[in-house]
Amino acid sequence: MDGTDVHIPKTKLIHWPLIVLRIAMLMVGSLIIMMLYMLFIGIEKVLPRLKVTAILANLWGRLGLFVTGLKLEVVGKHMKHGGALVANHSTWLDIFTFHSAAHISFVSKSEVRSWPVIGFMARVTGTLFIERRARLAKAHQQALLERLDKGDQLCFFPEGTSTDGRHILEFKSTLFSVFHTEELIDHVWVQPATATYFSPKGQAEDFYGWYGKMGFSEHILAVMAYSRGGRIRVTLHDPVKASDFVTRKDLAKYCEKVVRAGFAKDLGVDVSEVSR
Repeated sequence: MDGTDVHIPKTKLIHWPLIVLRIAMLMVGSLIIMMLYMLFIGIEKVLPRLKVTAILANLWGRLGLFVTGLKLEVVGKHMKHGGALVANHSTWLDIFTFHSAAHISFVSKSEVRSWPVIGFMARVTGTLFIERRARLAKAHQQALLERLDKGDQLCFFPEGTSTDGRHILEFKSTLFSVFHTEELIDHVWVQPATATYFSPKGQAEDFYGWYGKMGFSEHILAVMAYSRGGRIRVTLHDPVKASDFVTRKDLAKYCEKVVRAGFAKDLGVDVSEVSR
């Protein structure tokens, strides 16, 4: 994953009309959805059961997949109670994918905040941004605790970074610690989820993976130019209770095992072939 063999297909002049059209659709659509989202945030403070903002976030995710040429398949059912969706992380497209597959808010690295369009919509739709600083760990855990205590459904990526979309890294257990607090351990459910991308015809298997030294603008332009006929499958595995596991590390290892097994099944390979 060090970026040595990274290859992003180059865009050509013939691709630019499609690229401009797709980016324009994403920006205009995002603006409309954002305006509606801000409106209903205020309304839902008075009518909390309305839940229109969740529908709008889902719609934004589907818009993102549409303009990037990805067809979504969801296997399994999203849990209805509050808790956390724990998934593997291949690409910036995961933001669209999981907003499309489930009604969630993200826990994301702070860098996403500055991404064009995506970063702004992430802020608007309630993403909790995490900075990679040890001294902030307790503050982040407290913020997670407050969101989960309100019944929010959060989605986070325990690998800590995106990958080539063909392998899964070891799940870090740090963020799982909030599930083992006295206040939450008997109430929180965790649902493992596997996201598997299938590249368009003629493209490399890791086409959707965003990793190593890849530039964000280069990759998004390549996706806009060449992503026609690509697919994404999200498998929502059975949720488990945090209290069923003795430690946060046990819970992290279980989720990693389930997600990795689902990933290997999607790719039709042995589990050992997707491990890193």
